[in-house]
Amino acid sequence: MPPKRAAASSKRKAASPDPSTDPDSPSDPESSQDQPVAKKQKTQGSRARKAAGAAKPAKSTAAPKGKGKKADASEGGATADAERQPTNKVLPVHVEFAPKAEGAVRIATWNICGLAAASKKGFKYYVEAEDPDILILTETKVNNDPVDPTLTSRFPYRYWSISSKKTYSGTAVLSKIEPLSVDYTLPGHPDPTSVKGRIVTLEFSGCYLVGTYVVNAGTGLKTLDAKKEWNKHFEAYIRELDKKKPVIWAGDLNVAPTELDLANPKTNWNKTPGYTEAETSSYARILNISGDELDAPKFVDVWRQRHPSLRHYTYFSYRFNCREKGIGWRLDMFVVSERLAERVKMCEIRSEIYGASDHCPVVMEVEGPL
Repeated sequence: MPPKRAAASSKRKAASPDPSTDPDSPSDPESSQDQPVAKKQKTQGSRARKAAGAAKPAKSTAAPKGKGKKADASEGGATADAERQPTNKVLPVHVEFAPKAEGAVRIATWNICGLAAASKKGFKYYVEAEDPDILILTETKVNNDPVDPTLTSRFPYRYWSISSKKTYSGTAVLSKIEPLSVDYTLPGHPDPTSVKGRIVTLEFSGCYLVGTYVVNAGTGLKTLDAKKEWNKHFEAYIRELDKKKPVIWAGDLNVAPTELDLANPKTNWNKTPGYTEAETSSYARILNISGDELDAPKFVDVWRQRHPSLRHYTYFSYRFNCREKGIGWRLDMFVVSERLAERVKMCEIRSEIYGASDHCPVVMEVEGPL
């Protein structure tokens, strides 16, 4: 059984799961848009929302109260509010959220599984409703800086990290706040080409903001070595940044840190990308919760700090009706320098924003200014 904390090790041999029998396996993020969309099933009682236009999102993304099936924290399982997850295929036109806290900076991150595809499914309705000060987009799949009125009119400062491979990966940080500097590199990485499309770092007067679309370990863990290479250099990078200023790290981090962060931890441990000892240990080293890394700073997984025992996911595969079954992974996160954590006013998973992508956005508010 995988340990509750990601730093622990395992001697199990890695193997490639059979996707036909493992509906919890996250599809390769580089091709997830091409996965067949599951046919819509009948709603599960009055709690399930129906057509996209009829969906009425909640103003809070905390797990709703009700009679949803409880998950066993030790054995894994679907989210406690699985039956209450909307399963629409496009976003509703009318979306509402609670107003931003006075004096705070609102930052949102979202894996959109392709900007072009998401734009056809209501992408702009979320952006308009959330109205973040900074928006981090991952898996944009754009080949050049897009001219999207939804984004150009709202964010005067737009930074797109574009892969050298067409319609592949892609990361963007869009901001209403002008940064002091922008960087698209991962220092020390031996293959700068592979880094393109995966990282954007903005420097502000009081902190660094790093948006990432972290390398995926691949089906059958075929690119786990590439993931290890990325992790090695990113661990060093975020620590060096923290020596200068506090850091906000966000995006699709492509790791489920603990057994609470995916529905079926036992069957996926050391077999499925995102939940291997190499990946979870790297993440744990960055957090440095135990203090074992004597010379390293500590970082905080903001959402998990505020919800220490809750199962709540940001990614649901289109295959096998995973959304309807509540079978998901928490892959999209905000991680901040420990000394910055006390300034965080809110952090929530926007579970109601589903349909434009197989991921849900995550939003955080920080007592400003940056």
